[in-house]
Amino acid sequence: MTRAQRIRGLLALAIVALSLYVAMSVPVHLGLDLRGGTQIVLETRPTADDDDGPDTVDRTVEVLRGRVDALGVAEPTIVRSGSDRIVVELPGVQDPAEAAEVLGRTARLSFHHVLGTAPDADATEAAAGPRPDQSRPPVLPDESGQLLRLDAAVMTGKDVEKAAARFDAQSGAGWHVTVEFKDAGRDRWAALTGEAACRPAGDPARRVAIVLDDRIVSSPQVDPSVRCGAGIGGGSTQINGAFDDGEARELALLVNGGALPVPVETVEERTVGPTLGAQAITASVWAAAVGSTLTALFVIAVYRLLGALAAVALLCYGLISYAALAALGATLTLPGLAGFVLAIGMAVDANVLVFERAREEYAAHHRPTPRSALAAGFRNALSAIADSNITTLIAAGLLFLLASGPVRGFGVTLGIGVLASMVSALVITRALADLAVSRPGLRRRPHLTGIAHTGAVRDRLARGNPRLLRHPRRWLAASAAALVLAGAGIALRGLDFGIEFTGGRQVEYATATPVDPDRARAALADAGFPHAVVQTSGENRLTVRTGQLTTAQANAVGTAVGDLTSRADELRDETIGPSLGKELRRGALIALAVALGAQLVYLAVRFRLLLGTAAVAALAHDVVILVGVFAWLGKPVDGVFLAALLTVIGYSVNDSVVVFDRLRELTRHADKERETPFRDIAGRALQQTLPRTVNTGTGAALILTALAGFGGDSLTDFALALLIGLAVGTYSSMFTATPLAVVLQERRR
Repeated sequence: MTRAQRIRGLLALAIVALSLYVAMSVPVHLGLDLRGGTQIVLETRPTADDDDGPDTVDRTVEVLRGRVDALGVAEPTIVRSGSDRIVVELPGVQDPAEAAEVLGRTARLSFHHVLGTAPDADATEAAAGPRPDQSRPPVLPDESGQLLRLDAAVMTGKDVEKAAARFDAQSGAGWHVTVEFKDAGRDRWAALTGEAACRPAGDPARRVAIVLDDRIVSSPQVDPSVRCGAGIGGGSTQINGAFDDGEARELALLVNGGALPVPVETVEERTVGPTLGAQAITASVWAAAVGSTLTALFVIAVYRLLGALAAVALLCYGLISYAALAALGATLTLPGLAGFVLAIGMAVDANVLVFERAREEYAAHHRPTPRSALAAGFRNALSAIADSNITTLIAAGLLFLLASGPVRGFGVTLGIGVLASMVSALVITRALADLAVSRPGLRRRPHLTGIAHTGAVRDRLARGNPRLLRHPRRWLAASAAALVLAGAGIALRGLDFGIEFTGGRQVEYATATPVDPDRARAALADAGFPHAVVQTSGENRLTVRTGQLTTAQANAVGTAVGDLTSRADELRDETIGPSLGKELRRGALIALAVALGAQLVYLAVRFRLLLGTAAVAALAHDVVILVGVFAWLGKPVDGVFLAALLTVIGYSVNDSVVVFDRLRELTRHADKERETPFRDIAGRALQQTLPRTVNTGTGAALILTALAGFGGDSLTDFALALLIGLAVGTYSSMFTATPLAVVLQERRR
């Protein structure tokens, strides 16, 4: 064994050992779509009077963290997102409306002198809310509805030390909130109550108004025992407001948490039941197990011993990916699990590239040793592996930068999977293969290695010797016809945009018995929701998509669905604000444009502008066809579909890169090729790489079929999009990108 082989072997052992240690000692953080709970996205909306400094959002995060801690939620997550958004994850919380109410309350507490009552004519002024030049309206209704004219705030929530909800049965006060002041707040409270005590009993000006978010929650008369000018000492007071226990505790929580520096608005809510999350994990595990087993059996059948070693490397790939997720503290979401499963197919691709190049080397040099053929296979496949994986990393990076929520998690998982697949193929597979092919027994029986024969696909191509690019324009005509058909679907059927792109509310129910969607539409129309979109997902699941709904309207939708069956359990509830939907729709278009542009730049640098243009044109062809197929099928176009679309772009360009890498190699290394027509060189490159394309596509198809069959309803459309994209991308890389490159090259001459 050479020194290089020993180093690779030790490196492989170190990577596996470290990954095993991390996987066993560091848990992976599960997203809410896997463990159940509520995610709320808040957007800061500063007014002219607010301090909108650079640290405003950070201070808002800290206030929200205090409120969430007071709620008693286990393992909450509160992070800043972008310049003005905050993402709050509350595991186990199934009532997003209540959580959003507590988190979104500005909680601006203030204490005022009451100047007197106001005439009813001032009711309009009171209802209008704060004026631009005032922090508080001059007139507010008290607990009984009487209008009070207030002076400017003397104290704010910053003067409060702590607040607590109390119940007093003896005095009849019931539930109330006790407030203790700190430092100068004690003196301010004494001065405020001392001035009010100078007014005669029964005078409205003897009252002190306690205001929370422009609403008087309590306005008690100062007790007659309090002396004028002396005020109430002790630095504490009591807020009474005919509260029940929940209202008293919520008020105490808000006072303790402090006021938000700026108002916030809920722009997105997602709630997933714990049962649905557990089902998703089980389904994804089954998909990974079945898909990996089928892929391993396929690789072993095609490549024999080396295929078996690649299957072992696939297990190591899974371990490395999981450990990387844990070490980086990444959140594993449902689309992220799908990315984890999908990357198994991509991990196979690097092994297939190496093994096919080793087969070519073995056949071309008249039966060399398996060891030398394998070494040449790794060496010759390196550039294609690097280029194809970099293009997928570009797609994964764009998903992380331009997407949001679970789709961003998919981008993270896909990127980690691509890097882990390269380590698996180039380090672990090679270390195992070096050890295996060095055995004396394999030198005498090289056919056991799996590279001492050309393979069934290559043999058939050699016997038939098809001239695949004899008529390149015919292939382009077929692609044009497919584009017209897809475009017709978009024009005639239109696109069914999900709520992520349109805004609105989407609720998924589990029903006791199957529900006919037409009956559900009729029931919802009778309940006052004639424009609700109803779809079945699975045997006993129903999805309802509407515009923005209040809590009462959402309950009415649930009641209408429940009346159709004996039971309707809410599995998932998502709300997207219209402004966020518009932003996400714009971001999706930007993501597609940037993806195509980034691929063009990379391919133009690595190859030639002509080849890069042909590859990007094929990618645009794939995008239109995939969108058109979903339009014909009536499938929703949402964030998960965007993830699938960008993944298809990365996968499709992989095939084009492999063909163009071989085309570049044939042109560079054979002097006689300078007089050979470009069409013939491209045809040879296409024919030589076709075995790799077939074997890689088969491995990926096995993975995606398992994902579609076992991944559950949540991933069916995702897997379907990837399967369609796999078929279209494989075709376009061979019979759109390459023929187009031939036509463009011939026109230049």
